[in-house]
Amino acid sequence: MSCPSRFAFVLAIAAALAEPACAQDFGRPARPDEINLWNIDVRPDGAGLPKGHGTVAQGRSLFEDNCLACHGEKGVGGIADRLSGGRGTLTSDHPLKTIGSFWPYATTLFDYVRRAMPYTAPGTLSDDDTYSLVAYLLSLNGVVPANATLDRASLLAIKMPNRDGFVPDEAFVNSRNYRQP
Repeated sequence: MSCPSRFAFVLAIAAALAEPACAQDFGRPARPDEINLWNIDVRPDGAGLPKGHGTVAQGRSLFEDNCLACHGEKGVGGIADRLSGGRGTLTSDHPLKTIGSFWPYATTLFDYVRRAMPYTAPGTLSDDDTYSLVAYLLSLNGVVPANATLDRASLLAIKMPNRDGFVPDEAFVNSRNYRQP
């Protein structure tokens, strides 16, 4: 047998011998309570938003501690995406896609921050910290006042400046999975 043939033969034998052991000894089906721990997505209609609340002032402090290094002071000038400004630029020759100019739903901003930030430790913010950080980011963009407190109800009530700037996918809208926000 040539070397490549021997290698393929050895791999086939190893796979045949290992398969039954893996099937019997590796893992188990996840329990519903374990699945619920990972079911943290928040949809545009607010489904999945947790209890909690946060203020712009608390969010400012969190931003300085966790976000400023990448996003710059007040969400401008860092090495990562710009977060504030840009309103009215989407139809210009130099559009700025920021929270205030581009994002259609405050609820999906909450979802993104909760699951993906801070970059160095995603998913470590508490629900209250996430509400606070989102309040600060929305305040930077003039969406909420500087003294705002956000919770589930107030976040759902926010109409983002670019809410009507997206065209829904008709196939998805007509599916059973779509709920109008």
